[in-house]
Amino acid sequence: MHDLRAIRENPESFDRGLARRGLEPMSPTVLDLDSRRRAAQTQLQEMQARRNEAAKEIGLAKREGRDAQPLMDEMAQLKERLPQVEEEEKALGAELDGLLASIPNLPADDVPEGPDESANVEIRRWGEPKAIADAKQHFELGEALGLMDFEAASRMSGARFTVLKGGLARLERALADFMLDIHTGEHGYTEIAPPLMVRDNALFGTGQLPKFEEDLFRTGDHYLIPTSEVPLTNLVNDQIVATEELPYRYTALTPCFRAEAGSAGRDTRGMIRQHQFWKVEMVSVTAPDQSEAEHLRMTQCAETILQRLGLPYRVVTLCTGDMGFSARKTYDIEVWLPGQNMYREISSCSNCGDFQARRMKARCRPKGEKQTQFVHTLNGSGVAVGRCLIAVLENYQQPDGSILVPEALRPYMRGLERITT
Repeated sequence: MHDLRAIRENPESFDRGLARRGLEPMSPTVLDLDSRRRAAQTQLQEMQARRNEAAKEIGLAKREGRDAQPLMDEMAQLKERLPQVEEEEKALGAELDGLLASIPNLPADDVPEGPDESANVEIRRWGEPKAIADAKQHFELGEALGLMDFEAASRMSGARFTVLKGGLARLERALADFMLDIHTGEHGYTEIAPPLMVRDNALFGTGQLPKFEEDLFRTGDHYLIPTSEVPLTNLVNDQIVATEELPYRYTALTPCFRAEAGSAGRDTRGMIRQHQFWKVEMVSVTAPDQSEAEHLRMTQCAETILQRLGLPYRVVTLCTGDMGFSARKTYDIEVWLPGQNMYREISSCSNCGDFQARRMKARCRPKGEKQTQFVHTLNGSGVAVGRCLIAVLENYQQPDGSILVPEALRPYMRGLERITT
């Protein structure tokens, strides 16, 4: 959510930020609604004050034997008009809140400008892609091994689901355990087992609602989480925390559920884009002056996973046209997939500044002070388990169709060195 006071004080800066997002100026509309709502509030307060004053004057007139009818007529008019003004003020407030809730976060000054992913800026690369003759894609490898079954998944659930069997099912579990052990044991994250269903206020807090409801799966009064960013970030929803305790660092392994409403025709083969997938998430809650350093740290934590697995990758800064709704700045980590002969996203680490905190009313306060300020929130994949499995399959494929298990994972695979049929 945006700071209305900041928009009032510097509407030009607000509109410049929107322009960098490719959006039209919105400060005139926001300020007009704000002005009309404040006028209605002032009118309402004046009418309420006059009602109270008139009531006293009526009593005094009656005690003194004067004609109170004009005052009583005025009181009747006030009683009739007050609900109308109250409704007007409420409607203007709801319209203003709805507008502000639909506006994305403004990009940081150092975010590169551009319309789409073509303008993303590469920062660094790690590892050399292996030269693999006739490299196969993950679904070709998995199906040939008989351990990846899309047909069975389709019969029971439809498109964009997968059944993993045997060694690949075990590999998925091993990857998740490996990631959690590193983030909790080495990086200082606290493991959380959060709810997988949340109410709409939680999704509003992190920015999925109201704009992206079509991407969510709903069940009754709850939604299935699209990522554990939602429950992890909402651990500080409507809280005032001690600034000295920050940063909070949380991690969780959960399934994620996404309708993929806007991805028709994209990545229809294989496991790249699924309705259900596992992900290890990282979330940080920091004081405002900590978030930029925490953003770099979080990205490095995700990179550690790929380095330990020997998977080549690159890090890019997303441009203004490719950033997520709640993000102020985002680093994407893209892993090398030999079967596709390209880098594909495996982690996205975002600094949201105070954007989500305003929506959640999440604040911090230094010890001994009365004044509070909004916390900053960050989130990142640490990493997407299914995409990591894809990367292991394609980078460690062998000429005979088997998959070599990375050394770092062998303790989690009970010493298994190779996955075969």
